Amino acid sequence: MDAKRLASFIDHTLLAATATSGEIKKLCEEAKQHQFYSVSVNPRWVDLAADLLAGSGVKVDAVVSLPLGADSTKVKVAAAKDAIFAGADEIDMVADLPAIIEGDERYLGRQLREVLQVCRSMRPPVVLKVIIEAAALTVEQKRFACEVADKCGADFVKTSTGMHPAGGATIEDVRLMKEAAPHCKIKAAGGIRTAKQVLEFIDAGADRIGTSAGVQIIEEFRAGRL
Repeated sequence: MDAKRLASFIDHTLLAATATSGEIKKLCEEAKQHQFYSVSVNPRWVDLAADLLAGSGVKVDAVVSLPLGADSTKVKVAAAKDAIFAGADEIDMVADLPAIIEGDERYLGRQLREVLQVCRSMRPPVVLKVIIEAAALTVEQKRFACEVADKCGADFVKTSTGMHPAGGATIEDVRLMKEAAPHCKIKAAGGIRTAKQVLEFIDAGADRIGTSAGVQIIEEFRAGRL
């Protein structure tokens, strides 16, 4: 693992409600400098990020239904489509948590399939990551959510929004999710702030890391502060 390879795992993230255009521009410049995989931004900033990153190789990742996941399926579909038309290459959508908690496979599956249909209809297809807010769920609920996402054909299952009081990503959750959704990739996010953590999550099976501390992580790694 070298710094360039490590950076390729990172979705460089700024989801603060108070983020300004200047801060988004800085985020994109940092992403280009370090060649992070993507920037992860609120829909408000997708078009700006897409313009700033055009030709750089860095992708634009838009969040949908953050932080609660409580929007209707119709609203999530419309939000995903709007973000894609604005320039998003990937969508991180918060799943419907009541459906997960209640084990409502019909509702959850229909929602995932409808959003996924939008993503798959694009050329090239847009990646869909399903956020399950793992820290707020029981083991059985996590497994259920992952199994439904896997069955529906989602590209990724993602641990957390990073905004829930229950917490963010854990190594144990990544391992469970990897087992329960064998056809999905896994994104770990929420509370990941050091190079040591990133390496541990990758070792546990994470294929992507969501963090707002990407620059600090790469600098730590290059300095050997693990």
